[in-house]
Amino acid sequence: MSSDPFVMPLPGAIRQHAGNPWLRPKTLLPAAFVLLLILAVIAPHAFAAFTPDDMDMNAVLARPSLAHWFGTDSLGRDLYSRVIYGSVLSLSIGLGATAVACGGGIILGLLCALAPPTIRSVLVRLLDVLLAFPELLLALLVIAVLGRGPTNTLLAVGLSGIGSYARLLRSQVLQVKISGYVEHAVALGESPTHIILRHILPNSLRPLLILATLGLGQSVLTSSSLSFLGLGVVPPTAEWGALLADGRDYLDIAPWISLLPASVVALSVISITLLGRRLQTILATGI
Repeated sequence: MSSDPFVMPLPGAIRQHAGNPWLRPKTLLPAAFVLLLILAVIAPHAFAAFTPDDMDMNAVLARPSLAHWFGTDSLGRDLYSRVIYGSVLSLSIGLGATAVACGGGIILGLLCALAPPTIRSVLVRLLDVLLAFPELLLALLVIAVLGRGPTNTLLAVGLSGIGSYARLLRSQVLQVKISGYVEHAVALGESPTHIILRHILPNSLRPLLILATLGLGQSVLTSSSLSFLGLGVVPPTAEWGALLADGRDYLDIAPWISLLPASVVALSVISITLLGRRLQTILATGI
């Protein structure tokens, strides 16, 4: 109980929640927004009153209103509905790209740390080359080879992010393989495959999972950037980057076509990143 007579003591339940890092506002707020995104992906029809391709030629370039919360575009399509349905594709590409980057990073990172010296030297140089280029530039190179489309965008963003995951996993594996329990397993005569799968890999993945949470926001942003540049999803598919590109020619007379979807993209990336950083902090320090 507080010794200050002017400070009202909090009820026990509130004190418990205040001390729980999972129930603090800086954790709950981004988590709530991410939960809304997940629900929009699972059931977009529950949040949108129109389908993404419904056109109303009597409401072309209509301002935001009660009928059209985000206004309409040049074809009379409801922007709010297109943003909601666009979340399905944008977040699916982001998740898929993060899975590709994480999976490729695990394979490359293990090889860079555990392969025979000659092969390891070549792979480490390859990893250095990957890390020398910005991820967006690598994604552009992959798109130039594979072409446009959701699947190619997913692969381009995923392949461009492999280097970051591989570097982190390699450093973790190099630390874990000299630990006491790994040396004990080697002394007991366990096979290299069993040691890698049972001891080294599971104890190296935790930082990688946190990085994947942070990388999801970056993947969404990169895929949206490719679509904005006309190199990702093919119009008229509803996707966040494509929605931003649709409004470029109407910024003077209908700025909401780009500004409101851009706000959703920014809030989504910020919320996912903040939630990832909070998970990192809570798991590392417990606060």
